[in-house]
Amino acid sequence: MIAVPRDDYRESLDALRSDVDSMADDVLDQLRRALAALAGDDDASARAVIDGDEAINRRYLELEGDCIDLFALQQPVASDLRFVAASFKILTDLERIGDLATNLARYALVEGPAVGADVRVHEIGETAADQVRAAVDAYVEGDADACRAIAERDDELDALCQHASEAVVRELVAGEPDRWEIERLLDGISNLLLTIRDLERIGDHAVNVAARTLYVTDSDPELIY
Repeated sequence: MIAVPRDDYRESLDALRSDVDSMADDVLDQLRRALAALAGDDDASARAVIDGDEAINRRYLELEGDCIDLFALQQPVASDLRFVAASFKILTDLERIGDLATNLARYALVEGPAVGADVRVHEIGETAADQVRAAVDAYVEGDADACRAIAERDDELDALCQHASEAVVRELVAGEPDRWEIERLLDGISNLLLTIRDLERIGDHAVNVAARTLYVTDSDPELIY
């Protein structure tokens, strides 16, 4: 096996960090476009998000290959090994967030029920997106304190999602639709509840990203589970 100059090796690790950050930008762009489609009944934006998922998947596979090359060719040890392993898993979290953004775009194409102010889907989505951005920033900077703050903030997102889900159910129960109207609303209500669930899952992936960074900074593998 040909030895790789140390400077090139460090540059490869720095490039991986930068590439993860860049993929996060692309995924968050998809997520925010999906949120805009949900808020504005924008079918064109929703379809653009769905079509864009293939590019996210390709990028994920490319960077996954880079991680495998680092494992195989550089044989990292100690903190470098933890960094590459954590980066590999963070890429998986980002790819799954991209999938969830695609789900949201698909929900935007389904006519949903009119909902009251208590169902603040866009606020929940922005909170989830902010958590992802903060988690990736903490990964780039190796900021353990920021990672712990993200885990604590996830309770806020969970509470918003629970409140929104309960509000959807309350509005459905409080109304008096006839049988035909109930059948018409079922798909829309189901998609609204799925939207809230998927936004909560995006927050969970942000916590995963933060936890995987803690694995790098604190050397504790239990923190990623």
